[in-house]
Amino acid sequence: MASGSRHQARQAAVQALYQWDLTEQAPEDIEAHFIHQHDLKNVDRAYFVGLVREVPLYRQEIEDNLLPFLDRDFDSIDPVERAILRIGAYELEFRRDVPTNVVVNEAIELAKTFGAEHSYKFVNGILDKLANAVRPAGDSQPPRVDTKSVPTHPGLEK
Repeated sequence: MASGSRHQARQAAVQALYQWDLTEQAPEDIEAHFIHQHDLKNVDRAYFVGLVREVPLYRQEIEDNLLPFLDRDFDSIDPVERAILRIGAYELEFRRDVPTNVVVNEAIELAKTFGAEHSYKFVNGILDKLANAVRPAGDSQPPRVDTKSVPTHPGLEK
């Protein structure tokens, strides 16, 4: 059982992936910074690490999956919204153990917290369409990635 909140893991991951997107720093460096500089005591750290490492790893596939549902070039989307969409798309495609409604609702909450005033509507619309495409039955399945193989980072332990 997770020792922290996945919701808070996603919140930290949005910030970390925003930084990764803008600075092109190595995800591992950003991860280390967050672990050592931020209060992550209530965060599901393994989930945070998984998002920060896996989203960049599958970036192209994630963006290719989102592209048919966008009305503009992916790079022209606000960087905060890009981070949220990447996390949501990653979870829909690779974390099939997370229910569809949880993925979409979490992304909406992230957009309300970090995005522009109405960005949650944009995020909801895109992820809802993507969910219908990649999870037509809408039900959860085992994850596509081996969630137990995410390497640990020094200081990741409690």
